[in-house]
Amino acid sequence: MSRDRRGEVLDGTYECLTRYGVRRTTMDDIASAVGISRAAVYQYVRNKDDAFRQLAIRLHDEALQNARAAANGGGTAQQRIHGVLNAKLQLVLGMLNDSPHTSELLDQKARLFGDICTQFTAAIAVMLAGLFTEAGITAVAPRQAADICVALVIGLEGRPDAAELLQPAADAIVDGLLRRQ
Repeated sequence: MSRDRRGEVLDGTYECLTRYGVRRTTMDDIASAVGISRAAVYQYVRNKDDAFRQLAIRLHDEALQNARAAANGGGTAQQRIHGVLNAKLQLVLGMLNDSPHTSELLDQKARLFGDICTQFTAAIAVMLAGLFTEAGITAVAPRQAADICVALVIGLEGRPDAAELLQPAADAIVDGLLRRQ
């Protein structure tokens, strides 16, 4: 199997998601979006559910790579924490800007994607807890600080001004969490 063709199938799946949503998309729709036969699509995915799961995994993995790059990059602890939070927020905002249907891939309660979303959020929290531990946080436990920051981003996800609010909100919270007592 060609890695490029599999990527094209997932790109076609995303295109169908933005147009029709998960439930209304068919394997024929995915095949048409990619420009291959329906039978050829089955060489890369088992069925429609598998196509959407693979797509969700790919999108969450890309966001997790961005978060890791921010966590491991240079800068202050606050800058690195902000970078991780921004990676989580940008996953959501990027998808929601494409279509309201894309929110289906972000639902932690969804049968097909819930575990992917939950694992992603848990990985972000672990990463943040590590950053808080490294910074020597004393205000609360590092995992609590991470959970507070994740809750901040989740709270911002539905707001139209989320991208503008992230910086000042994260600065205020992280400043307070990193303050030495």
